[in-house]
Amino acid sequence: MRKLRMGMIGGGQGSFIGDVHRKAASIDGLIELVCGAFSSNAEKSKASGKALFLPDNRCYGSFQEMILKEKELPEDERMDFVAIVTPNHMHYPPAEMALKHGFHVVCDKPMTLTLDEAFQLKSIVNKSGKLFALTHNYTGHPMVKQAKAMIANGDLGAIRKIQVQYLQGWLSTALEKSDHKQAAWRVDPKKSGIGGALGDIGTHAENLVEYISGLKINELAADLGRFGEGRVLDDDGNVLIRMENGAKGTMSFSQIALGEENNLAIKIYGEKGSLEWHQENPNELITRWLDKPKKIFTPQGFDLYPEAVTASRIPAGHPEGYLEAFANIYKNFANHLQAYLKGESVNAPDYPSVDDGVRGMKFIYASVESDKKNADWVIID
Repeated sequence: MRKLRMGMIGGGQGSFIGDVHRKAASIDGLIELVCGAFSSNAEKSKASGKALFLPDNRCYGSFQEMILKEKELPEDERMDFVAIVTPNHMHYPPAEMALKHGFHVVCDKPMTLTLDEAFQLKSIVNKSGKLFALTHNYTGHPMVKQAKAMIANGDLGAIRKIQVQYLQGWLSTALEKSDHKQAAWRVDPKKSGIGGALGDIGTHAENLVEYISGLKINELAADLGRFGEGRVLDDDGNVLIRMENGAKGTMSFSQIALGEENNLAIKIYGEKGSLEWHQENPNELITRWLDKPKKIFTPQGFDLYPEAVTASRIPAGHPEGYLEAFANIYKNFANHLQAYLKGESVNAPDYPSVDDGVRGMKFIYASVESDKKNADWVIID
């Protein structure tokens, strides 16, 4: 097979996440960027494309132009899929158009601006038969996959308790009132949606809980904070969660936890053992047991499940981190898409899907509803 051809929507000059997607997609040599509509400003979009050494005729002024013109190209030239790396309010429109014109989609999270859009997008994906991946990148870490496999295999026994946190401090001051593009759109409900930190990083915590445990959050009680002067969206939150099997848990997320950088961590406690993983030290999965000593798993180490081995690229002791985890999302999506193009089926492809996107939006809406009711319990489904 050939390399898959990727078009990008958003991610132009000055974008952090666009560069991350491009690097991650290229790591395994399965994907090449062939075109893009990198900004809502046509001039900036074309300048961004030229800076990436794309030919002038593949640098488009809008995502609508890109999708329509790529569709007109011969099959052996046109893009295979689009990567959407825009602020939240611009996830649904290009995803809808791309799917309806026969293109597969990779989209940043949260999946949509509203819950209604999430339901509509799920319906469109199902009707189109095209592939859709959501970049909850932390699920790509080898030790996260080891944790998931251990729980699925019953190593920890029945799950009883879960604790998860995602703490940042970068919005401790009013960055949105300066010339800070990333802060400005995240505190704007027209671009971010009804959740602030809740949608930005709370959904990562929610997704990690459900991915590793294999359990769904059944109901929650949320207390959201708005500490930044004049902010209407949350910048802090604490959530009690009840899992579908009866396990209970706590979730804490914040972007005003001064001094924190990217402190995502999870602990899961079962009948026979427990595990602990920290994103800032991603190469270690700490496990503790009822009847044997504590054990620390590492990539390419001993006693790993195949899922963890497959997600590791380099010899033991060499750090694998954020970009490599992101790349595992693209690698698994690319392998699935290659199989799709050859008419082959893939059993349970391992990357976040449109269903995970719907779960994330339900979590946001349930949390906001609970907060409005003074942290009353709200059933997600």
